[in-house]
Amino acid sequence: MKSPVKCSCDQQRRSFMKNAGLLGLGAASATLLPARQAEAVLFGSKEYKVSQTRLAMATYVNMTAIHPSRNQAEQAFGLAFAEIQRLTRLLSRFDADSPVSRLNKSGSLHRAPQEVLELVARSLYYHQQTGGAFDITVKPLIDLYRDNFAGGQPPSETQIQAALHHVGTKHLRFDSGNISFRKAAMGITLDGIAKGYIVDRASEILSRSGISNHLINAGGDIRTNGSAAKGKPWTIAIQDPAKKREYPDVITMRNGAIATSGNYEVHYDNEKLFHHIIDSRSGYSPALAASVTVQAPTVMDADALATSVMVMQPAAGVHFINGQPGCNCFVVESSGATRHSLGWQAG
Repeated sequence: MKSPVKCSCDQQRRSFMKNAGLLGLGAASATLLPARQAEAVLFGSKEYKVSQTRLAMATYVNMTAIHPSRNQAEQAFGLAFAEIQRLTRLLSRFDADSPVSRLNKSGSLHRAPQEVLELVARSLYYHQQTGGAFDITVKPLIDLYRDNFAGGQPPSETQIQAALHHVGTKHLRFDSGNISFRKAAMGITLDGIAKGYIVDRASEILSRSGISNHLINAGGDIRTNGSAAKGKPWTIAIQDPAKKREYPDVITMRNGAIATSGNYEVHYDNEKLFHHIIDSRSGYSPALAASVTVQAPTVMDADALATSVMVMQPAAGVHFINGQPGCNCFVVESSGATRHSLGWQAG
């Protein structure tokens, strides 16, 4: 298969984020990486493959369209990237003026924007569905990891237990368009679900603009619609976390969504025992899976489920996905072994 889209974050992005100590939506400065790349290739006389890459959501976001008009595709890209920027400003925990940041600072958010309400509601749904594996209140633990490793050492058991006192969705009040914390020093992060939500919204913009054949890849959060060049399906490659082989698997998709979470994306120690995915029940990073790729009806759901399965034991995670309608997963364990759900389209 030629030029498959990698369902992972590229090495340059991971190195940059690890060195900068950055996580989440809008954490990176656009001046530090190439701001924009674009190309257009004509297939025959009636079809262009138009592609544009920009830095957004602290990663490279690539949009590819198959369309008769290069100009129409590029105009649609502009609208979709504008929507990505708008939503990032709303949902980033790093932007001091965002509703999420205001909530984390003051402990309450009155008349939250609809997008924030939608994501918090979906996050609480997945928290319940996964038995607590997905938890947006994990921010105090993420901050603890970041701050301690900035000083050159892992957090102690005492520090982790202290941070856990400020974690828990049971302390999150969510009603009548308002969000508030019942305990001090709480905080939420939408990093495990917001990027997928934003990619879905960008895809909707492209479809409404007449670009029915397109692919969006936001650092491994991928949405496909319609066909690739010459009517073929889109080809998606699953990256090997250990970099010892080319791809653990390659699949094809037309209309669908896929997302990958892994301990190789942002980790604090060489052994990858401490990384950006943290189990809010234990206070530690999960160690049994190296990466999890999930197919789902939306990228938002794939994003949240990939994070959830990373936290679960691999066998339990696969069993969980087998019970989720329209969803499949592919797990690369820390040992290098792989396993997948019953409906996974093995390459």
